[in-house]
Amino acid sequence: MKKLLLSSVIAMASSSVAFADTYRPECFAPAPGTSTISYDAKDGPYKIAFVNGFAGNDWRIQAIQSAKAWAARPENADKIDEFTVVSVGNESAAQIAAIDNFIAAGYDAITFIAVNPTAFEPVIRRAERAGTVLVPFDNVLDTDKVVQINESQKDLGALKAQTVMDILGGEADKILMVNGLPGNATDRDRRLGMMSVLENVDGLEIVEVVGNWDTGTSQKVVADALATHGQFDAVVSQHGSAGSINAMQDAGHPIVPMGVDGENGVRMLMSELGIPGVSASQAPAMSAIALEAAVALLEGNELPQTVFLPIPQVKSDALEAGVNYFPDLPKSFNTGTGYAECFTPFTPEELLGQSPDDS
Repeated sequence: MKKLLLSSVIAMASSSVAFADTYRPECFAPAPGTSTISYDAKDGPYKIAFVNGFAGNDWRIQAIQSAKAWAARPENADKIDEFTVVSVGNESAAQIAAIDNFIAAGYDAITFIAVNPTAFEPVIRRAERAGTVLVPFDNVLDTDKVVQINESQKDLGALKAQTVMDILGGEADKILMVNGLPGNATDRDRRLGMMSVLENVDGLEIVEVVGNWDTGTSQKVVADALATHGQFDAVVSQHGSAGSINAMQDAGHPIVPMGVDGENGVRMLMSELGIPGVSASQAPAMSAIALEAAVALLEGNELPQTVFLPIPQVKSDALEAGVNYFPDLPKSFNTGTGYAECFTPFTPEELLGQSPDDS
């Protein structure tokens, strides 16, 4: 087995010209100021693993289904000798141990949603020595040593906050912020994006709660916040937003502007209740883009070190049944079924036909 060697990093990109020769730039668009990474090409078919962390919400379930749907497509299946999915919970030590096990087993590439953004430098070095490509996505790492797939989490948070403030005319007294899973880079950066807008609003009180990106948890913590703090002028929610809306309905709270996620049920509620705002989210199909990137790197292609995918979003006045939400599908279904810049988005049937279990 040929060992994969990190190529010399090309100069930082200050214009699109610097990335003209990277692989499929229409899909793997560079984040501002990122470098590029490539490895020596390696013959397939490949052994690839997806090491998920937390698995307790619908987004993670659909991310697993998206990865399996990608691996099942004939054009990808021909390149894969073995594909394995495991979920390890919220402990970074357990995730690192699982990655180490796959490295020791000779896997060619491992994608993962990092439990913690700062604990992976040693395993990155071990992977490089073994010739294993690592591609984190969604909750990424504080490193520039591996290719990472993401949307701009700060931009996603800022988009939600800016939308509600635009609707409110730039003035508000009190806003509820429903954050995600503590300790993750994604939660941190989305909050920073929201705060970049909200902290500039004079006299604004920001009440923060932890929703863990989970509908049930969000409903409970929002209900508690309403009981303690009364009414809010707007709500910005990372994920699990259906729970936030349900809690407000249960409390008889007036309809207010909201920045929410892209679950099907959330968009159904926005349309049904006439909630002004924006539905925008991290698409769980990002798991498939990470696999696409892993194969591209194994084949010797050059990619940006940090890839920023477009943010799937729709304003409330543009919601349309059968187009950007689906009344006949489960409420937990996430409307982010793919990125057309990279490959044909998955159909709901492709995704729902895949099991969410480890395999």
